[in-house]
Amino acid sequence: MTQKQLTQTPVDKLLQTIDPNKIADESLRQTVEILLNLIEELKSEVKDLRSENQRLRDENNRLKGEQGQPEIKRKQPRVEARNHSSEKERKTPKNHEKGQKNESIKIDRQEIIKYPQEKLPVDAQFKGYEEVVVQDIKLTTDNVLFRKEKYYSPREGKTYLAELPDGYEGEFGPGIKALVISLYYGSNMTQSKLLEFLGDIGISMSFSLPKVVMRS
Repeated sequence: MTQKQLTQTPVDKLLQTIDPNKIADESLRQTVEILLNLIEELKSEVKDLRSENQRLRDENNRLKGEQGQPEIKRKQPRVEARNHSSEKERKTPKNHEKGQKNESIKIDRQEIIKYPQEKLPVDAQFKGYEEVVVQDIKLTTDNVLFRKEKYYSPREGKTYLAELPDGYEGEFGPGIKALVISLYYGSNMTQSKLLEFLGDIGISMSFSLPKVVMRS
């Protein structure tokens, strides 16, 4: 196993333990899903960049007279030429439907923006609303004090303790773990900057980040 595989394996294992569907809080669940999707995109980009890097190395070796990995070109499908002779077709603008994008955006809250009444003329008539969707995100703490029920059976001499909800293991919840993995491994954010960033939000973390994200 290579050094690269050794460093990737714990992260992949940790990602497999994070199941957004088991997170009861809807806002936290959506945040985790966004971060997990971002991690997958970054992993795909890294894979493509490594392939491109290897291709450039092989081409460099070939130019130097060395033998690189064989390059197998894919057969390109035949594309029929399109007639662009029509002047009208070239100048006719395409219709862009802006509403389709907003339909896929989840609306978390609505707010009515009132026009200052003192600035309206006396004959102004209300004509409804013009809707504008603005996407935003809030980073804040969601620290939970879990009070786990505990029972003791004198007859069995055994203590029964309630378990934490799925996704909550150790001192940090799934939201922090997903965020740290994304910023540390995906965006190459340094440990000091990550600790500073989390501290500004209100998260108390004083030990090294790899130990935090590697914990099960």
